[in-house]
Amino acid sequence: MSKATEDRIEIHPGDITKLDVDAIVNAANAQLRPGGGVCGAIHRAAGRNLREACAKIGGCKTGDAVATDGYELKAKFVIHTVGPVWHGGKQNEDGLLASCYRTSLKIAKQIGARSVAFPAISTGVYAFPLERATQIAVATVRDFLAEDEAIDKVVFCTFGAEAEAAYRKELGR
Repeated sequence: MSKATEDRIEIHPGDITKLDVDAIVNAANAQLRPGGGVCGAIHRAAGRNLREACAKIGGCKTGDAVATDGYELKAKFVIHTVGPVWHGGKQNEDGLLASCYRTSLKIAKQIGARSVAFPAISTGVYAFPLERATQIAVATVRDFLAEDEAIDKVVFCTFGAEAEAAYRKELGR
């Protein structure tokens, strides 16, 4: 892994809706409706136009992603990805989570986003184990950045000390 790849990854503890990046990733539900956690915060900050845009799309499959405008956010775009619900690791949760990150980055490239911020997808109410999810997130982002220079910066936006520590540990490997 090149130093250039590592220089393109940051950790930011705090509110993903406040970040000045081209795109933020929403840990969405399959219906793309406003929910709790990160999803609810993004919908509240972006305003009702986001809800209307998501309703027109209609939904998204687990492991896939779709993009909308960012509306009232600093970010120009929101990439909505549906992470897997944890079922003990027996229903391809690892592969689906990696697909969330990979597909989101591919969409970011397609829409011309040079900077992207991710929350810790599936680690909230979907109960994906934090350390395992962090390993998958970091490995998938590193692999993408090593092969593609379209994205200048990826930010892992963490909520809480435990998540920040998990990302710092994983990025230090």
